[in-house]
Amino acid sequence: MGLRIQTNLPSISAQRVLGIQQRRLEHSTQALASGSRIVKAADDAAGLAISESLKGQIRGIAMARNNAFNAGSAIQVSEGGLNEINNIMIRLRELGVQAASDNIGEEERKFLNEESKQLIEEADRIAMTTRFGDKRLLDGSGEDMTFHVGAFAGEENTITYSLSTNATASELGIDGIDLTDKDGARDSLQAVDDGLRQLGIMRANFGSIQSRLDATTSNLDIQYENLSAANSRIRDVDVAKETAEIASASVLQQAAVSVLAQANTFPGVAMKLIG
Repeated sequence: MGLRIQTNLPSISAQRVLGIQQRRLEHSTQALASGSRIVKAADDAAGLAISESLKGQIRGIAMARNNAFNAGSAIQVSEGGLNEINNIMIRLRELGVQAASDNIGEEERKFLNEESKQLIEEADRIAMTTRFGDKRLLDGSGEDMTFHVGAFAGEENTITYSLSTNATASELGIDGIDLTDKDGARDSLQAVDDGLRQLGIMRANFGSIQSRLDATTSNLDIQYENLSAANSRIRDVDVAKETAEIASASVLQQAAVSVLAQANTFPGVAMKLIG
């Protein structure tokens, strides 16, 4: 090969190799700094598209989990209100049994009746004021509520539940209880028992939807875990691989710099022939 001054081919070749090693070094550094294997779309165009789709699905599932948890909270608030009303009903029944016996007098029955009225008013108040946000839950004015518990559109990703539960005193049939005499006290026992059966049905309905929501959140947790693992395999950086790349690129970069420095001396050798 002849000696040339105008075009230094060894230098050009060394510069090309140096640029390649520099890009390797920069890419590995950026990958480690960002935690992402795909620093730019050109690194893996198909993988980036798949990863972005998975990322959207993962974020959607995370929000769907929140929706399911909030739906469960609404049900728990409702069931909590019914539990307190149920406790009041149990106490009303206890008062009714006590008032139906002649071991107390008329005056004592008046006291028992006063307590029963206060308890009935409190049960009614609970039913009228139990809310989740601006939704009334136990006064019968609630409508169907739809909870979106999936990452995509479509009715198959929703759960619809009717919150038209009516636990007011009039609906339970306890608003007319009178314990001032034995007959009224005995009649109150049947009214309370009927009301307790209604409450049992309401609480069973709440329990069934709560059980369904628990299954929904469990399924969403599994989807979130598996999709995150799939996205990680596509997108996340392999630290061991990239650190090895940095070490290799650093050594080859230094070698390319040395070769380039040597190649840049070739024109000077040709000048000695002219001199």
